[in-house]
Amino acid sequence: MLDIINAIFYGIVEGITEWLPISSTGHLILYEEFFPFSLSADFFEMFRVVIQLGAIMAVVVLFFKKLNPFCRPALPNGRRGSIMLKKSTLRLWAKVLIACLPAAIIGLPLDDWLDEHLYNFYTVAAMLIIYGIAFIVVEMRNRNKRPAVQNLAKMSYKTAALIGVFQVLSLIPGTSRSGATILGAILLGCSRPVGAEFSFFLGIPVMFGASLLKVVKFIAKGLSLSGLEIAVLLIGMIVAFLVSVLAIRFLMNFVKKHDFKVFGYYRIILGAIVLIYALCSGQLV
Repeated sequence: MLDIINAIFYGIVEGITEWLPISSTGHLILYEEFFPFSLSADFFEMFRVVIQLGAIMAVVVLFFKKLNPFCRPALPNGRRGSIMLKKSTLRLWAKVLIACLPAAIIGLPLDDWLDEHLYNFYTVAAMLIIYGIAFIVVEMRNRNKRPAVQNLAKMSYKTAALIGVFQVLSLIPGTSRSGATILGAILLGCSRPVGAEFSFFLGIPVMFGASLLKVVKFIAKGLSLSGLEIAVLLIGMIVAFLVSVLAIRFLMNFVKKHDFKVFGYYRIILGAIVLIYALCSGQLV
């Protein structure tokens, strides 16, 4: 029962922090420290990533019309025509896939090394603080600037590719995938809503790919899921989906009227908390 309750709270934390630029890893590393699962380490390593599938399904549901490349135009007689491909949506998916290439090329061969060497309190705290400062500096610098790209359709393939380079930075725990891509988009002249929306779409292939990789590695070890582990995984994913719907709607409404400085300050405070806890508990010794 405790593991089931843990899965619910884990899903809540994942659903909120996956989309806001505040680092899901920074929050989860603290949560895991105080509320560990009693399940195997191999399962938890897989669970930590695969639970993101619940979060990513929220993007698919909320933006389905924009992401669906198929349409059936209405005819004068009230009937529907043949299925057609929407060129604008195909261009959007092309930009998403181009932006995902850098992280895939660099992240796949380094996946195990990153988990082993960088998933720790020191790295997470440092990245939280560094990117928190970066958000504040960038927002202050751009305070009176009008973004050049205010519509996702106007984003060039070159800009999409460069945002993908920024996404590579999120391979370091504590950076935040959404934080790195949104910050990169702003620096490249995109408006906050465009940067946030494109960041959501980038998460679809990235999270599906990362989840598939973890599942393959889990199976390759000759492991299988128990009934409890299946229940924990499904509950975590469902909760992450429901909370993600609310978090995404909140962020899209928030960025229309506010900048990201508040998230920068929050990251700095959280980074300091992670660092202080690590020092007090001997994690950095």
